[in-house]
Amino acid sequence: MPDAKDLKGKTGLKRLANAFLYSKDGFAAAYHSEEAFRQEFWLLVVGAIIAILLPVSLMQTVALIAVLLFLLIVEILNSAIEAAIDRIGAEIHPLSKRAKDMGSCAVLMACAMAALVWISILADCIFNR
Repeated sequence: MPDAKDLKGKTGLKRLANAFLYSKDGFAAAYHSEEAFRQEFWLLVVGAIIAILLPVSLMQTVALIAVLLFLLIVEILNSAIEAAIDRIGAEIHPLSKRAKDMGSCAVLMACAMAALVWISILADCIFNR
């Protein structure tokens, strides 16, 4: 019986190249099909520019960008959950609702974390400089 590695058929640099292409396809699919992903992507771009321009420490700059990147990661995982649930069927099932609601809750928590970090660092920047 073949193991999982044999079923994938690629190793080394070929596997790495394929993984990159699959990730690129995933990014494109999310960007073209998910409005929330597009909004959060542009929030990351604008936020990164603002974070770099702020008079804060390197670690604060990294934190400001990292929480926005984390939000984008959670959003793409939520979109993947929703796509998988939708693939199963259109019927409204309590477990499907639970999965989608939990994914949505994860996005909300990531938004709250991003807001907390940004507000804290901006307040520190304004009131302690």
